[in-house]
Amino acid sequence: AALKGGLRFQVSAALKEGHVTPTELCQRCLSLIKSTKFLNAYITVAEETALKQAEESEKRYRRGQPLGVLDGIPIAVKDNFNTAGIETTCASNMLKGYISPYNATVVQKLLDQGAVLLGKTNLDEFAMGSGSTDGVFGPVRNPWSYSRQYKEKSVPKSCSEDEESNWVITGGSSGGSAAAVSSFTCFAALGSDTGGSTRNPAAHCGVVGLKPTYGLISRHGLIPLVNSMDVPGILTRCVDDAAVVLGSLAGHDPKDSTTIQDNFKPFELPNLTDVSKLSIGIPKEYHAPGLSSEILALWSKAADLFKNAGAKVVEVSLPHTRYSIVCYHVLCTAEVASNMARFDGLEYGHRSDMNKSTESMYAATRREGFNEVVRGRILSGNYFLLKQNYENYFIKAQKVRRLIANDFVKVFGSGVDILLTPTTLSDALPYMEFIKEDNRTRSAQDDVLTQAANMAGLPAINVPTGLSERGLPVGLQFIGRSFQEKQLLTVAKWFEKQVKFPMIQLEVKRHYHGAFQHQKSAFFS
Repeated sequence: AALKGGLRFQVSAALKEGHVTPTELCQRCLSLIKSTKFLNAYITVAEETALKQAEESEKRYRRGQPLGVLDGIPIAVKDNFNTAGIETTCASNMLKGYISPYNATVVQKLLDQGAVLLGKTNLDEFAMGSGSTDGVFGPVRNPWSYSRQYKEKSVPKSCSEDEESNWVITGGSSGGSAAAVSSFTCFAALGSDTGGSTRNPAAHCGVVGLKPTYGLISRHGLIPLVNSMDVPGILTRCVDDAAVVLGSLAGHDPKDSTTIQDNFKPFELPNLTDVSKLSIGIPKEYHAPGLSSEILALWSKAADLFKNAGAKVVEVSLPHTRYSIVCYHVLCTAEVASNMARFDGLEYGHRSDMNKSTESMYAATRREGFNEVVRGRILSGNYFLLKQNYENYFIKAQKVRRLIANDFVKVFGSGVDILLTPTTLSDALPYMEFIKEDNRTRSAQDDVLTQAANMAGLPAINVPTGLSERGLPVGLQFIGRSFQEKQLLTVAKWFEKQVKFPMIQLEVKRHYHGAFQHQKSAFFS
């Protein structure tokens, strides 16, 4: 029961009252990780370390001195956050075997609060993708592929091989973290969000995915993709839990100059009863090409829910949204090209045996260490940054980014409190269908509803809203004003209570366990 409860009022309370110990909780989660290994959610499981941390937590509870709500709580971290003593791979050949000498600030803050780190979760290589299908450790499977809800709605198959090919993606790039939370193997997980990489898999896996305001949480120790847009994301099973984790992570970090200078006060979310003073904006540009009729109907139903409860619901316009995906592609690849230059085979990570010259070693190292997706983005970014192209591409994209951010400023300045939009264009696609299109095409399609919030640096959250006709999760996105996380999460919590999203009924069968035996295991005890 504790595994499925909320952090503050159920799990933490059960630990304090001695109904369950941190070690029992940790062992239960580790057992679930093993029985759901076929999901491929984890790259590394730090079993020994986790049990030691749980033991220390248990001693604190016995003394009656827990460090806080997160003490003894099992968590997971996306494998692009540095963790001292635990491998950090970014799901790449370039960093396979790399062990960081320090913890990312967010990881350290969680450990300082007594959280138990179970392991590192799977992702697209260097977080470049929207399906969690392009990492060297193989794709992540959506737990809902093995849920009773999905099986009852999907067409019956005659043999297990057909059933195997019917599994759906998690979304990405934080698909491992979303799958880990969705399958009850941990209570919260860290993802990263550059263009929607926390909210997209949260929507597909039926969990809450929070992208905080840029600068509210430290990026120190997060291996960068796009410095000006990257934000550590939070994945939990309910909005209250996201607020608890945010309270532990937010605030100034002297190691990250982009973090806020002011002190952040953790907050407990109130139970909103009156929404009559709220103004909810519905951006017409988010009725994007390819938006499924199911999600459109759900979006409309959600708007009516607020309207019937007394809130003011208004259509608004964000006119430059239609340019955002092209603008994002230019800025993203330009920063990727710059960030990936550090992986040269000299200081850390993979180094090729090619030794004819320094230049040939560089080239061979990067060819062997990066997949086609990463190499393609590096090439695009360097093209946009060429002297003859810099003004026409990079500078122009920065100007368009300012216009996109100004659209949000105008809308929020007009009295709108929160924007309500879809998170994804459809429910999760079957893996075999998803890989028919290349990574760039899929990322452009899947980021269209989420990445504008990154361009503007605004907080946004996915709230699981309902199940599609196929029995798969569908989520809606709330976008708030800059640094107004409390208001955003309060509204999201009210909405969560109204929609009553069903809990996954996960059915784990023994014959799935060999699904990824062909891969080199990165698990260690």
